[in-house]
Amino acid sequence: MKRSLGIGLAALAILAAGGQAQAAVAHDAKPRGAATAAGPGARGWQPGVERAKRYARGRSGEVSFAIVDLEGDMHKLRAGGTAPSASVFKAMLLAAYLRKADVRDRRLRDDERDLLRPMIQRSDDEAASTVDDIVGARRIDRLARDAEMRDWRYDRGTWGLSRTSARDQARFFYYYERYVPARHEPFARKLLRSIVESQRWGVAQAQPDGWELFFKGGWATATGRVNHQVAFLERYRHRVALAILTEFNPSHDYGKRTLQGVAERLLRGLPKLPRGD
Repeated sequence: MKRSLGIGLAALAILAAGGQAQAAVAHDAKPRGAATAAGPGARGWQPGVERAKRYARGRSGEVSFAIVDLEGDMHKLRAGGTAPSASVFKAMLLAAYLRKADVRDRRLRDDERDLLRPMIQRSDDEAASTVDDIVGARRIDRLARDAEMRDWRYDRGTWGLSRTSARDQARFFYYYERYVPARHEPFARKLLRSIVESQRWGVAQAQPDGWELFFKGGWATATGRVNHQVAFLERYRHRVALAILTEFNPSHDYGKRTLQGVAERLLRGLPKLPRGD
């Protein structure tokens, strides 16, 4: 059994301290793993990248982000820099488990659902460690290769210390269903849109009206060492995906406010696109 996420991040926090002072909407069938090209009603919208950059640069700690817009284009700030993944890794664990050869084409057992559900919905670390032991490094690294992750580095000792980047996570979430077998797509989507209320900060507070949110957060409990969120938002056949990574926040609450501030600026004005646009 690997070391828990809390122990790993606690050690990182000590080292760092020494080193520096759901409004639901209809979901139409769409091509798996790709959003439909935006129609005329969407082409006037662009994410508020410059506003988000100015805000991020004025925050304490380190902030990076990437957003994939309605046209599938990525906009970013320091998006190739890596940080400990913390619990955003659990969305990768979910996909890796569902892709297993002995799982992908059959119905999930009750015990499997009972293992995966708390790992995502309430970010249970023990469940994640169990899934990580089952899946193993080979399947995780294969998923990262299939997702064309350029910056991923898996930590074999403590899964939460695996390194990831905003650009890799934004792209991964934009195409999330591409990496989940069709049989298990409804289950995976249900988990990512039903995060417990106590963990719905940041992007969940910036969710535009009329868009459905699917996301996962990762943080170091009671510290500001890391506080991340990765998400995709969907309205009918349209999708936007974003990843915001923060490190060395003065506090956990400060990191939550940073996540919300960046997300609000990136998503401002996202239109309520009609079903057929």
